[in-house]
Amino acid sequence: MVLSADAFRLDGKFAVVTGAAKGLGEAIALAYANYGADLAICDRDEENMERVAKEVRAMGRTCVTSVLDVRDTAAVDAWVNSLPDIDILVNNAGGTFYAWFMDVTDKGQRSVIDENFTSVTNFVRSCIPKMPRGGSIINITSVEAYKASPGFGVYGAMKAAVEHLSRTLALELSDKKIRVNTIAPDGMHTPGDANLLVGDHDYGATLALGWGEPDDAAGSAIFLASSASAYLTGTTLQTNGGSDAARGWKKTPEGNWIP
Repeated sequence: MVLSADAFRLDGKFAVVTGAAKGLGEAIALAYANYGADLAICDRDEENMERVAKEVRAMGRTCVTSVLDVRDTAAVDAWVNSLPDIDILVNNAGGTFYAWFMDVTDKGQRSVIDENFTSVTNFVRSCIPKMPRGGSIINITSVEAYKASPGFGVYGAMKAAVEHLSRTLALELSDKKIRVNTIAPDGMHTPGDANLLVGDHDYGATLALGWGEPDDAAGSAIFLASSASAYLTGTTLQTNGGSDAARGWKKTPEGNWIP
């Protein structure tokens, strides 16, 4: 049997994408629409979210929007309950700031935990009752989940927690044939990461394929949402241009790799 090109299509599917106003969330939402899915998107950035929704509708797909704080459990429950059955959930919303761990306040720590971990648990708990057999949950983690993260300690810990939770959910939800996978992006030009790199080093030197774009993550999200990945659950797609493989090695302008 030859895998059909239609296996990557999302026609007739309804997808929820959090943090969809810009960056990876925007790219994933637009890619889903282009592949046939209808959407519900949320963000606190109403202006850019509505711009994305307008583009989705221009493709002939429906798009429900909500100005939503994904950390607010009651608000998430109310919004999700208003939606139709959900075939695909992408937990993309998140954020962080640069600070050494001992300089992070209790308030700052709680904000990073809630934005990157509690938001995921909020949407999983709300969406599962509305998700039919064969559904797909995709949690966006980060390369920081797999290595030390000086200046981003709490964020890295929460992304690692999401990856671990996703593996557990993959087993707990398997009887419902709901698949749970993660994408760990790195090296992509997004508005949220524009001011996070510190120092004068060239991070691009750790990227075998050079800097990527949000559409690179969208490609992974299409695959994990589609029937082409029907036998994939509890795993992570390292969509990072080779930074995880580099593990400290850097590429010189001449194309050599040095430690």
